Amino acid sequence: MSTKPMTFNDLINSDQPVLVDFFATWCGPCQMMQPILQDTARQLGERVKIVKVDVDKNPYAASTYQVRGVPTLILFQNGKVLWRQSGVVPAHQLVKVVEENTAVKA
Repeated sequence: MSTKPMTFNDLINSDQPVLVDFFATWCGPCQMMQPILQDTARQLGERVKIVKVDVDKNPYAASTYQVRGVPTLILFQNGKVLWRQSGVVPAHQLVKVVEENTAVKA
């Protein structure tokens, strides 16, 4: 039995909210997002999936969602964009965004 690798579209076409961080390794503000995303994950647990996408290694995903600057955060659920913002976003604001745009409550 072969298992096909999960694509980006498979990942975002989920009932579970998916917060995608489009980043680049050379980007200072992107590096600032790492501990913020870890804090957000601690607060929301299994209620949201957090995924990092390197725009240099995944230019197709970045261009599909018109990511022009990094970091850009996009919240998906069932393949739909529920929210997006570029720049550093504090953990408390990310938790609030997930709660307000989905059925997820902390």
